[in-house]
Amino acid sequence: MTFGLLAGGLSVLLAVAAWIIVSQNLTSEHESEAALQAALNRSTVQSSLDEGRTGIETALPNPVRGGAALVLQDANWRSTAPQFGPSGLPPGMAAKVIQGARMVDGVTVAGVTYTVAGLPLQPPGAAYFEWTPTDALTRTLELLAAGLVVSALVTVALGVLLGRLATRLALRPLTELVQVAGRVAAGDLGARLPTSADPDVHALATSFNATIDQLQRRVATDARFALDVSHELRTPLTTMLNSVQVIRNRRDELPVAVREPLDLLTADVERFRVLVVDLLEFSRDDAGDRLQPEDVVIADLVRYAADHAAGRPITQVDDTARGVVMGVEKHRMERVITNLVDNAEAHGGGCVDVHVSRVLDGHGHDIVRILVDDTGPGIPEADRQRIFDRFARGDASGSPRRRETGTGLGLAIVERHVALHGGRVSVEDNAEGGARFVVELPVSGPRPSRRDRA
Repeated sequence: MTFGLLAGGLSVLLAVAAWIIVSQNLTSEHESEAALQAALNRSTVQSSLDEGRTGIETALPNPVRGGAALVLQDANWRSTAPQFGPSGLPPGMAAKVIQGARMVDGVTVAGVTYTVAGLPLQPPGAAYFEWTPTDALTRTLELLAAGLVVSALVTVALGVLLGRLATRLALRPLTELVQVAGRVAAGDLGARLPTSADPDVHALATSFNATIDQLQRRVATDARFALDVSHELRTPLTTMLNSVQVIRNRRDELPVAVREPLDLLTADVERFRVLVVDLLEFSRDDAGDRLQPEDVVIADLVRYAADHAAGRPITQVDDTARGVVMGVEKHRMERVITNLVDNAEAHGGGCVDVHVSRVLDGHGHDIVRILVDDTGPGIPEADRQRIFDRFARGDASGSPRRRETGTGLGLAIVERHVALHGGRVSVEDNAEGGARFVVELPVSGPRPSRRDRA
């Protein structure tokens, strides 16, 4: 835009300057030629008058083409054409020429512009006037104006194109930086900026890549640490679970005062077990575990996981989704459905429906859509993205109305697993006012290789 405006301003400035200079020169040349021609014709007329011939037609046998001549002698006006009389002269011109002045001026007669030259004759009091048409000059000036306008428009267009090219070249490193930074923000820590021979760009790329290298090492270290801690916790956790189970088997033999603390301990140990399992799953993903898909009938997998998690039949499958085979990792996809149903049961007033259908999204892509509805109060729009963060929780009063599984990792795991399958998960309101979690998976998602199937 700046290049275009600059080119436009310069073009207008140059066009106006060229118009003023050229038009003035052409007009001056035309007036000089008209005055010279009038002077030559005036000499012929003066000679005729000196010889006693008074007829203007005989005195000026070859007046300028398209124009006319007018002679004043002895207070009589004689013209080569009736429409060119003293009334057609510019105001005040006749008096000045009669007094001995030489004048050139412009006038319009019957819609046509003329240059009028006036010269005095002898004896004093006589004068000669000649009209010269300016149509040739007018056409030249019109062509000049059209050429300048076209040149200005072409210059503006070239300026815009040049500006666009220059902007692309200048902002290419910034564009690449934005793209790579977006990939890094989306979790692709392997993205890097390409190096360049430009010293400024090279320094930027080197610094950015070094920062991402450090971030990648830090994430890998944290993931390995979490994985190691989770593994180390499994042994004491197993011992705790077995010990609690042994005590629960003899619950009836315990005093009544001990039974309630035992129930609380059992619930906390179970939460601890779920937390360790979730941490292990996240740590494996962060450590670089790859998706290992296999062909499954997606509706059957959803029905099994949802009904098993709810403890009752809650799944509905559209005819469009029956028999649809997709490449998914069964464990991860079952975990997605289980976490959503558990979340609805524990924090959404109960899961009322799990619906599976096959549709085309807004971009025409073939997808399988899974809807999980609950009867809770719904989720405010401001919290609909944050609920998928790790350990996102709402306060006890329900304000803001946050949603999470028991450990705060359930919905984060859902988002992670769905993204690994090339899909997306979102939340909206259902028809009854509760929350509706929407999982969309591409039918042509990741396919298992022969090795994976083997």
